Amino acid sequence: MSTDRTRPAGRRDQSGPRSTPGAPRSASNGPRSASNGPRPTSSGPRSVPPQRSRRLQPHRPLRPHQWFAERLLAVLSGQRPVHWMLGHTIGEAYDQLAELAPSTPLRAAHGSRPVLRHCRGAQPATGVVEAFASIAAGDRVRAMAFRLEQGADQRWRCAAVELGGERLTAGAPGPR
Repeated sequence: MSTDRTRPAGRRDQSGPRSTPGAPRSASNGPRSASNGPRPTSSGPRSVPPQRSRRLQPHRPLRPHQWFAERLLAVLSGQRPVHWMLGHTIGEAYDQLAELAPSTPLRAAHGSRPVLRHCRGAQPATGVVEAFASIAAGDRVRAMAFRLEQGADQRWRCAAVELGGERLTAGAPGPR
């Protein structure tokens, strides 16, 4: 058991806890070998700026059109069943999805998963969003457009879906 109470037992590094965050190291914190080189302080120059990942930033909730684009992609690529959209569609949109989901028009060739590349939306009227998305599926890029309408309960629901310029209607064969 270590008799040094400045670091937990089993800790192998030579640096102990600092008295204040960002404070420079003192000689009492332990020896530093020449192979490690000097450690830059927060006020000193750095050769490489700190790297930040987008995933470490605070979570920003998806906008309604982005959320729906992900869900529609999952259903039309066969990753999720069509009943996953039940309650999130109005009018003929659910019937359109139920008719088209078995043909999986957005399924990627060669086993790769389709990916949502871009998604943008416009609000032509209050409570309505018309959105488009580009979807990469293998070596193909497909376009998807859809319309969202906000109900009296303030929930967004999908009212129409189109792929690559062809309207997805129930009873008509989907694009292959």
